Parts: sequence; structure tokens; C-alpha cells
Amino acid sequence: MASIPSHAVFALALGTWLSPAMSRRRILLLGAALAVLPDLDSVGYWLGIPSRALLGHRGLTHSIAFAVGIGLFAALAAARSWVPRETWPRLALFLVLAMLSHGMLDAMTNGGPGIAFFSPFSNARYFFPFRPLAVSPIGVEGILGERGLRILASEARWILLPSAVLAGTALWLRPRWSKPTAG
Repeated sequence: MASIPSHAVFALALGTWLSPAMSRRRILLLGAALAVLPDLDSVGYWLGIPSRALLGHRGLTHSIAFAVGIGLFAALAAARSWVPRETWPRLALFLVLAMLSHGMLDAMTNGGPGIAFFSPFSNARYFFPFRPLAVSPIGVEGILGERGLRILASEARWILLPSAVLAGTALWLRPRWSKPTAG
């Protein structure tokens, strides 16, 4: 898997483009939280759930159906309580993509079980052909030392730097989008 901070950073970068202006900080935090949510399935290791099981790591919680369902539910809940309803489509798009990004990033790692993108309909596991990310271990002990530096270098190159460019471009362009035009 990609590390939890990298999942959150990528979602924040997406949010600079997609989150509605109203309550942006709150929406960005929600998107970042949803982007890391799929890794709750890692508790299955300590509960004895096999990693290739439906509820195992990179199973149901990493699927497209889970991302769409939870993303839409979160957007609906936010729209009912603190986000203007007219921003709901944009909010829903951001939250679903933030959740989907988790499985996509994990499918670009060089280890672990593949991603059950089509769970619960199929438990087949998939990786992308392009797998540049060094897999991050579950737990803190595996990220210390030389392996941790390799993981950090990999994620900096393939997630953090592109996220910074994505977010920076959005922040640079946003004032230009909102300027009134002469005419």
C-alpha cells in the first residue's frame, strides 16, 4: 500500500481542483479522511482474516463499489447538514474520487495482494501494469531505516511531487477563473 499520509496528500491535491468553495477546509479534511478509510481493513491482520478474503486487506474496502457508495453517502450527509445543496454534485465527485484514489495508488505498488476493484462481485485482485511505488508496510516498524527511505523517495517522486504540482496549479489558476471578464 502507499502510506497513509500519501493517500491523504493526494486527496487534498484533488480537492484543490474539485472541492466547492463553501466550507473548503472542512471538505478537504473529509476528502483526506475518506482517502485513508479503506486501510481500516488492515485490522484484519490482527483478527486473523486472510488477506485474500472479501474483508481482507485490499478487498471490499478498496473496491469501486465501496468508494462510490461511501463517497456518495458522505456527500449526501454533508449536503444535508453543512454544505449548500447546489454544490452537491461537485462535492460528490470529489469525495468519490478521493476514495477511488486509494485503490488506484495501491494498485501502483510493487507488493502485497492486488486490489479487489470489483468486490463484492468478484474477489479477483489486480495491479496496474505501471507499478513504481515501493509498497509501504502495515505498522510503523517497517518504515524506519533504509526501507523507509526507499518508500519515502518513491512516494515523493510518484505521489507527493505530482500532488504538489496538481494543487499548486489549481491554486494559481483559481483567482484567474473567478475574475470578472470585460464585456
